[in-house]
Amino acid sequence: MDHKNPFPAVDIIIEMIDRPERPIILIERHNPPYGWAIPGGFMDYGEPAEETARREAMEEIGLDIQLVDLLQVYSDPARDERHHTISMVYIATATGEPKAGDDAKDVKVINIWEIPKNLCFDHDRILHDYLQYRNYGLRPKL
Repeated sequence: MDHKNPFPAVDIIIEMIDRPERPIILIERHNPPYGWAIPGGFMDYGEPAEETARREAMEEIGLDIQLVDLLQVYSDPARDERHHTISMVYIATATGEPKAGDDAKDVKVINIWEIPKNLCFDHDRILHDYLQYRNYGLRPKL
C-alpha cells in the first residue's frame, strides 16, 4: 500500500521593529513557483516547527528572528501547486538589514500597503489574515 503524507512547512511574517510602520519582509523566489513570498520552507525530520522558522529566516534573509505568535495553520491541498503542504504560519520580529540567501533571489522590506500582486502559494490569503489580526485582533476563521 502506497501511503502519502503532506509535507510540513513553516512561513514567517517578519515585522521589522527597528523601522517606522513595522514593515514586513518578502522574498522573491529563485525557484518555481516564481514571484514574491513570505519567507519560509520545509521542516527537517526531527526539527521542531519553531526551529524551522528560525533556520529558514537565517538561510533566506540572514536575520535572527524572535517568534511572537502562531497566526494559523494552513492546509488546503491546493495551496502549493507542487504538492500538498501544511504550513504553520508564525508572526516574528527582527531588526537589521535582510540579505537574500538560499532560494531567495531578492528580498524587500515592504510596507503592508505596498504588497505586490504576484504572491506565490496562498500568501495573499495569509497576509489578509495577518492584517485582520494586526489591525483588529481578529483571528482567521477555521
